[in-house]
Amino acid sequence: MSEQRAYLPDIERGLRFLPEQASRFAGDLDIFYLVMVVVCGLLTILVFALICYFGYRYRANSHANREHIPSPRTSQRIELGVLTIMFVVFMGLFAWSSDLYLGQYRGPQSAMTINVIGKQWMWKVQHPDGAREINTIHVPVGETIALRVTSEDVIHSFYIPDFRIKRDVLPGAYREVWFEATTPGEYRLFCAEYCGSYHSRMRGKIVAMEQAAYQRWLSRQGQHDTPEVQGARLFSSYGCSGCHIGESSVRAPELAGVYGRPVPLSSGGTVMADDAYLRDSILQPQKHVVAGFNPIMPSFSGQISEDELLQIIAYIKSLQPEESGTTPPDDTTDGEEP
Repeated sequence: MSEQRAYLPDIERGLRFLPEQASRFAGDLDIFYLVMVVVCGLLTILVFALICYFGYRYRANSHANREHIPSPRTSQRIELGVLTIMFVVFMGLFAWSSDLYLGQYRGPQSAMTINVIGKQWMWKVQHPDGAREINTIHVPVGETIALRVTSEDVIHSFYIPDFRIKRDVLPGAYREVWFEATTPGEYRLFCAEYCGSYHSRMRGKIVAMEQAAYQRWLSRQGQHDTPEVQGARLFSSYGCSGCHIGESSVRAPELAGVYGRPVPLSSGGTVMADDAYLRDSILQPQKHVVAGFNPIMPSFSGQISEDELLQIIAYIKSLQPEESGTTPPDDTTDGEEP
């Protein structure tokens, strides 16, 4: 197969029962789909065959209807046997589908995370090295890729038929979708949720490339500031560093090393400091008030774009305690909320 296969229209490729299997997950999902089709088809044929058979055998005035009356005990054994078989079959399918579902949503450890923002009517992409694309995502073959998707306006849906992945993209929330491309080529990307007048134009493509070709593509993009570097500038320009870093008359929680650990709240509970928590702390600072700090941080809702939020979060995630030379503050001391 050639290094780069252009995605041909369906009329040129001929009719296909299923889209091409171009990701590691696609084959497993197709097998489950075909098994479900076969099982449902056999059950449908069996039910209709029994309806026809018993309808004819025990029709009005038939000899079988008068001669054979099954005992209640025999009828119960047949019913329980059929129910047991059906229960085992469907519980097996349920366990199989649950394993596929959890595997698709959890996924393995990713080699890289790419930010994707849905916006009427385009997909905005930023790579870990800072390179940007519109409606196109270049990825290497054979590596696990995680996409952090969110929406800037309305509900969208990130759908790649050949990879068998589809994820609703919601405003105000981060979702992750992972895949591992197995075959170089270009694969179509759609928005599968009606999102406005030009919904049909919200299309794109995934360009899967061999490692060497991908590295050449990266080199052609030139030098870019990473999201962490851009986030550091935004962190300073929005005045966040005045309270959270260095000496300040306003004491705020230490952010170095906060990501990935539980944060005690003034309400008595705790919350995990993940991407959603950091986003809420910036846009809705009163939602999670850190224990020992006063809720005086202003909201930046409407001032910071989704793109900037992802960069600031990337910067906060990169902070480590040893870099700041400080330790997290005592949560019992009065201060300010993050």
